[in-house]
Amino acid sequence: GSFMLVNTSGRYSGQKAHLLMPHLKENDTHCIDFHYYVSSKSGASPGTLNVYVKVNDGPIGNPVWNTSLTATWSRAELAISTFWPNFYQVVFEVVTSGHSGYVAIDEVKVLGHPCTKTPHFLRLQSVEVNAGQFATFQCTANGGTDSGDRLWLQGIYVRDAPLKDIKVFNARRFVALFSVVNATKRDAGNYRCMIRTEGGVGVSNYAELIVKEPPVPIAPPQLSSVGATYLWIQLNANSINGDGPIIQREVEYRTSSGSWYDIQPVDSTSYKIGHLDPDTEYEISVLLTRPGEGGTGSPGPALKTRTKCADPMRGPRRLEVVEIKSRQITICWEPFGYNVTRCHRYNLTVHYRYQAGGQEQVREEVSWDTESSHPQHTITNLSPYTNVSIKLVLMNPEGRKESQELVVQTDEDVPSAVPLESIQGSTFEEKIFLQWREPAQTYGVITLYEV
Repeated sequence: GSFMLVNTSGRYSGQKAHLLMPHLKENDTHCIDFHYYVSSKSGASPGTLNVYVKVNDGPIGNPVWNTSLTATWSRAELAISTFWPNFYQVVFEVVTSGHSGYVAIDEVKVLGHPCTKTPHFLRLQSVEVNAGQFATFQCTANGGTDSGDRLWLQGIYVRDAPLKDIKVFNARRFVALFSVVNATKRDAGNYRCMIRTEGGVGVSNYAELIVKEPPVPIAPPQLSSVGATYLWIQLNANSINGDGPIIQREVEYRTSSGSWYDIQPVDSTSYKIGHLDPDTEYEISVLLTRPGEGGTGSPGPALKTRTKCADPMRGPRRLEVVEIKSRQITICWEPFGYNVTRCHRYNLTVHYRYQAGGQEQVREEVSWDTESSHPQHTITNLSPYTNVSIKLVLMNPEGRKESQELVVQTDEDVPSAVPLESIQGSTFEEKIFLQWREPAQTYGVITLYEV
């Protein structure tokens, strides 16, 4: 056994004295037992007695046990569950308060059997979680506990965690659960289970909290090929921020305008996204998942790309005549939209042909009235009383579709004059016989010549 006596008379506050035990490497449950005394004549505490358990010559950490006034000799137990091949050292420390008195430690013994007043912890396992999740440590102990005991999870360089739940199986076994909530990389480190009873303190081995960051691709996906209703992409997700291993890949894609989006699981490095709308901009990003709850990272950088236009679905429908005049025809048709044009860029042309002067004339003109709910177009500068064949052609960068052809005859119009030089008269005794050529433009059926 070791002995230590500190006389605090004439000492100013904050001075320290240490008693270091030899390194211990235990293969089985054992108990460290000691007697202590903290007293002064004035009744004011002469100082604080702290006990530390330092593992593998690592940092000393926080005290596992302390006291500041006893008045009589008392006894305490240390149930230390740091098993071989790890070793540990118990350090007794006296910190003076500035008041006179005595702090003493005596009969420090390493017993080859479990403590009688303090539970012993079983080996504490390390815990791995993804950032933002709850990390739960299970501290299983041999021995009993009552409501007066204090239980906590002691961190080294990290904050302590409070007791979340305790399950008592019987007088000789209980499990205490501790949660590190919303774990971040700052919470990663070593923790051990602690119980402070009336008779002493139980200390477990250190276990590590490992906090992993869910993986996020560094670069956007790459475009391989583009169709009207599909996009082939390379995931391009080998370089990541965060931690692997990657157990799942997903492609998230959304329209740049509007709220539509979808997620598809992917099991190869390239992927074809199908059933898309033509001539539409999409934003595509990759989601990666590592094992464990909350293992899916946020979407990586997005690839912005546009599908091609598709061939129009059909030509314009229900081409009809609104009005016929002698020199112009107004037509109308059923209105149509993107679901017919399959492209946001398109044009509509009016094609028409007719006979003039023995030759076929073919013309086309662009119709600008495509957005209205009653679209129509007027063809002017036609010849009266002429058959005109009319059709509409819908075109986008990928193709064209025609309407059915409509044949319309313009109205009749006033004929031109009889050519003066063609009028010839033959005179007889009682009559004049006239003949002449037809007008250059008859503009219809001539029903009467008046002389």
